[in-house]
Amino acid sequence: MRIQWLLLAGAAVAIMTVDVAAQTPAPLPATQRSTPPVVPPVTAPPVSSAQSQVFGRVLSLDDTVAIALETQPNIKARISDYVAAAFRVDQAFAPLLPQITGSVFVARDQNAGVAVLGSSRVTTTWTTSLLARVSLSQILFDFGKNFASTEAARKLADVALEDTELQRQLVTQTVKESFTNINFAVRLIQVQQQAVERAELNLRSAKGFFDVGTRPKSDVARAEVDVANARVDLIRARNAEQLARVALATAMGLPATTPLQIQDNLVYQPVTLDRARLGEEALRMRPEYRQARLNAEANDARLRRAQRDFFPDITGGGFYGGQRTELNEVWELNLSLNWTLFDGGNRIARYREARANLDAAQERVKASALDISREVEQSINNVVEADERIQAAQVAVASAQENFRLAQGRFDAGVGTILELTDAQLALTQAQNTEAQALADYRIALARLDRAVGRR
Repeated sequence: MRIQWLLLAGAAVAIMTVDVAAQTPAPLPATQRSTPPVVPPVTAPPVSSAQSQVFGRVLSLDDTVAIALETQPNIKARISDYVAAAFRVDQAFAPLLPQITGSVFVARDQNAGVAVLGSSRVTTTWTTSLLARVSLSQILFDFGKNFASTEAARKLADVALEDTELQRQLVTQTVKESFTNINFAVRLIQVQQQAVERAELNLRSAKGFFDVGTRPKSDVARAEVDVANARVDLIRARNAEQLARVALATAMGLPATTPLQIQDNLVYQPVTLDRARLGEEALRMRPEYRQARLNAEANDARLRRAQRDFFPDITGGGFYGGQRTELNEVWELNLSLNWTLFDGGNRIARYREARANLDAAQERVKASALDISREVEQSINNVVEADERIQAAQVAVASAQENFRLAQGRFDAGVGTILELTDAQLALTQAQNTEAQALADYRIALARLDRAVGRR
């Protein structure tokens, strides 16, 4: 039989060789051969400086946060917003400085006249006028209008600065959660891989018992279902890991396809929480609360500006220049007072609007303080709850492992059922998943507590 198989294989190879030779065209003459196309070499996409920091390294949580704070475009955008807001402060202050302007006026006029020198005739003359001057004006007193506008712009610039810190904290929180989600997915992959191995072992045992006639066919079918379900869960866990890696890369400001190697942070580390101290720290550190207060101060400055719009402006000015034909010297000094006596109620409406905006901003400060207090308390409760779940889950895992060991022994001895064994296996897998989930929730709860307190 072995010789027959070798002969058949040899014949098949020979037939395939003849067939390929028949399909291969004959070579062209040298004069008809075309130059082979030039294939450009495949070049890898350029690697950014941020990507170079992650290649070949196992990143800690602090490493990923540091890279994100350096490369995240959302943070850079907030910094640019702050720079723009700072220049708006200069714009608001500019009217308080001297204003210098230059002007040149040129005109050419035609004059017609009648001349009588024996006969009447019309004569036309052209006159060119030129006026050039440099003007200077300076606000001498405006009852603090521009100072109030400048102060409002400066407060808004400070709000933009706090927005950069807010974005840094949000990015840090996202990185921490994505980092933890990767390790959680890796832990689930390990759990599901063990579940697949246990299910495959049970399937082999069920088939062995069925072959010797001690177990029914239904045990084999039930074991096959368990293997299929375990493999489906493993596929989901692997997909969750890939999605978590994409989320971490983009949170760090890197392309989604950047390969990342990170340290495992699913380690239980107990913490001590002081509710009163954390609440006080949150009001001091949270940029949202500082923004609410700055907005209130900006609205207060706008209200002062609206109040002072009822008063006049006193401006001093003058100009110096020359006028043709002989470019005679011209100059002037002036002092003006501008006071709008009635504008249809526009200034009164602006004042009332500023008053309402200030009241709203002050109430938002109080609302922000309440929201921050609520977030801190919720975050503390979540940390405590995840801590307690870790303790309970570890006990459940130990019990489930012992239960599975006993069920496995009973099934191997022929006194247990496949249903009992699969139930024990499912309970062990669920207990391990619950423990991994509790560890991940604990880490995420700590990250959210840092965010609630205003830490990076």
